[in-house]
Amino acid sequence: MVGGQPDVGEAGAPRQIRGNSKIPKASIPRPVAPRIEDYEVVPESLGPRRDFRISVGLREGWDPEGRVFDVSEAVRTARGWMKRRVEAGQPALSGMFTRAEVTYAWPRPDGTVGSDREPVALFTGEAVHAYLGHLSDETITAMLNELSTELGAALGQERIYVAFADRTWILDAGER
Repeated sequence: MVGGQPDVGEAGAPRQIRGNSKIPKASIPRPVAPRIEDYEVVPESLGPRRDFRISVGLREGWDPEGRVFDVSEAVRTARGWMKRRVEAGQPALSGMFTRAEVTYAWPRPDGTVGSDREPVALFTGEAVHAYLGHLSDETITAMLNELSTELGAALGQERIYVAFADRTWILDAGER
């Protein structure tokens, strides 16, 4: 019954109802969405901005025909690293992965210019003060280096580009 009238479908035929139609439908209470005035700064969350980025290639090695990994391989590697750290009672970085393309050009010995592009995974985030504010910049740097080398090894990369706060550096495994 709908509004005191039988629930009917097309051409006045009774609508098919699945299950036991004698059981009244219970509405599921949903939480009320926050209002603008509900938001406030979380205590102990205000602190210096310490954002970071790891850029790691998705094409294995330097060969244009090298295997190209999906960004999900980088995600899987990072999640494994995070989980191992937390299981050991250590803090872990969290962030977002995106797939991008790095483009570049270089002068050739013969005077011409070469250019190329390659797929990369970007891991970006912040050492959020509320959760990691007690850690020194050196500790965050060490964590970034640890995660970067795991990503590089998993994706067959010799170089990984890292940025943290106002610094950048390159990790290099050397040619093999």
